[in-house]
Amino acid sequence: MSRSPDARAAKAASLGESAWDLDQLVAALRTARDDDARRGEPTGRQRPSRDALVEITRGLRAVLFPSHFGVSDFTDASIDFFVGTTLDAGLRALEEQVRRCLGYAAAVSDAETATSRARELVREFASRLPAVRSMLEADIGAAYDGDPAATSRTEILLCYPGITAITHHRLAHELYRLGVPVLARVMSEIAHSNTGIDIHPGANIGARFFIDHGTGVVIGETAEIGDRVRIYQGVTLGARSFPLDVHGATIKGIPRHPKIEDDVVIYAGATILGRITVGRGSTIGGNVWLTHSVPVQSHVTQAQTRQEVFDEGSGI
Repeated sequence: MSRSPDARAAKAASLGESAWDLDQLVAALRTARDDDARRGEPTGRQRPSRDALVEITRGLRAVLFPSHFGVSDFTDASIDFFVGTTLDAGLRALEEQVRRCLGYAAAVSDAETATSRARELVREFASRLPAVRSMLEADIGAAYDGDPAATSRTEILLCYPGITAITHHRLAHELYRLGVPVLARVMSEIAHSNTGIDIHPGANIGARFFIDHGTGVVIGETAEIGDRVRIYQGVTLGARSFPLDVHGATIKGIPRHPKIEDDVVIYAGATILGRITVGRGSTIGGNVWLTHSVPVQSHVTQAQTRQEVFDEGSGI
């Protein structure tokens, strides 16, 4: 009588054998890694850790807003102690991740140089944190002023996905500017996973930025957003096309996303594509598809819906 697959697996395990053809699988996976190397993907180097970036970002947010994301029941002295110890631990962990990025990308020639360069970059990043905090205070103020449902600053910090996303973005943007794009992208993707708001860390976003509701918002790498801009859920600031080089490869890094000037409001579901400009003080209505620039104080809405009734197949 033949045994069932489960019985055969149990028999193999009892004999110290593998039920999974492990030798064959390991060899196949080794071949896949060799393919990575042939494509130029570095092998045998430490990669940055997403899990580490989750903890680092959580710590940085607690440092920026300790009374909301730190330990409860603070005194003035204990807040400073918490901020100092949490910041030191977070920056040390960030330094290690930056060092890994530099080594992985072969941005530096040796381990000692990578360590020294990582220290310099993290020191500069740390020096920018007070300015990031000030920008976030302005963003929180914009949310409070722009949403009649907001009852307090605490509610906005704890509940609004747009504030979570812009907090991650403002931190990630500084890493992006410092030349550590992989870490910046991971930091942004953590917020994307938690909020449904996808902001590339390369996007330049001005003061008092407010994303209301937020789910489904996409902001591309080369987008430029001015001050006091408000957008709603489902808005896309994307690229219209991707220019190719003579070999058919996508040309990276060129400006291809919209420029949104100061005091613009973009309502839910609007899609704005290409390197176009939305002039200062404009309003872009819901579900608008926009691929050309509009001047200052424009009001862009969908074309009026036309209803036609066809009887007994007429008009078909």
